[in-house]
Amino acid sequence: MSEEEIQTLKDKIISLEERNVRLMEDLQKSENEKRAAEGELFRTQKEAARIRTELERIRSPPLIIGTLRDVLPNNKVVVKSSTGPDFIVSISQHIDEKDLVPGARVSLNKQTLSVMEVLPAPLDPVVTGAEILEKPNITYDDIGGLKDQMRELREAVEDPLLRPELYAKVGIEPPKGVLLTGPPGTGKTLMAKAVANATNATFIRLVGSELVQKYIGEGARLVRELFDLAKQKAPSIVFIDEIDSVGAKRADVATSGDREVQRTLMQLLAELDGFTPSGNVKIIGATNRPDILDDALLRPGRFDRIVEVGLPDVEGREQIFKIHLARMNVSDKVSAKKLAKDTDGLSGAQIKSMCTEAGMLAIRDNRDTITPADFKSAKSKVLGNGTAKETKVPAFLYN
Repeated sequence: MSEEEIQTLKDKIISLEERNVRLMEDLQKSENEKRAAEGELFRTQKEAARIRTELERIRSPPLIIGTLRDVLPNNKVVVKSSTGPDFIVSISQHIDEKDLVPGARVSLNKQTLSVMEVLPAPLDPVVTGAEILEKPNITYDDIGGLKDQMRELREAVEDPLLRPELYAKVGIEPPKGVLLTGPPGTGKTLMAKAVANATNATFIRLVGSELVQKYIGEGARLVRELFDLAKQKAPSIVFIDEIDSVGAKRADVATSGDREVQRTLMQLLAELDGFTPSGNVKIIGATNRPDILDDALLRPGRFDRIVEVGLPDVEGREQIFKIHLARMNVSDKVSAKKLAKDTDGLSGAQIKSMCTEAGMLAIRDNRDTITPADFKSAKSKVLGNGTAKETKVPAFLYN
């Protein structure tokens, strides 16, 4: 065989090898495309199945909300539908018989009225919004001048939740509720938050005015749902601020609005009576007008302990100043003891405002250190530019 034929044969072999490489690459590419197509087909089938399930759910007939009246033998129950009359119907096999209790909300099939599922109890947004999801960041160290008051509050709320055996050994029942009274800004809300922080209990805070509703029965319903939520979230602390807005004395002559407030008060009294003192739900009320509260609200068995939170004395004011000054960049000439002596009659809230104002005055002058002059000017600012006198609440309100 000549050299030309040999060269020609070699060229053909090289050409065949190159073609084989290209074919192998095409085959690999085709396999990759096949796997991608299979993956896309799987995702499409999964999405189609989801869409079919959603379509079936949308096409399913609507359910009627009813109320369970009674449980009968042979898998039968008595329900009251939202349309009015009572019916004896069967129940779905997927429902646990333990959930079938009289008064429960259930969903009913539109055609057969069979019970399909047990619904959770409804809660008004006002009530659900009252729950503080995050634990309050206020601790006992953040409260000054209220040593005796904090001891009384902790004995009535914290000890029964954390150490109930103490009361069992002595043979007494702990207080059911605590009422905090005192002028505005004296730390009543802070005390409640500090106890909630120490007990790790669910803190439910509601202002009394939120329980006053426009329509008849709505306020009483909110009170029921508030205490139902407290039982569900137990251990819990229910803090009703400004309780005088719903707990004022009942008058013989009243308008329709006053009568509705009285209905809400009566529901509140009933709920307070329904709690056991040794339970894991504690009630704290706060008001700066204890003189207008209804006597039924103050009697033992409801608010067993009344804690007066008055204006701080000179030692209390010094403690409050020390708490705030510890977080501030103040001059060495600033003395908490001297500030306490110069602020007779100021509440804890006014002292905090005074410290904040002093810091703002230093910022205004482009300084990073607060001086005694700043506190002097801040005091005049807090008290109304030096024209307003230090206000004190009449003592007869808290005697």
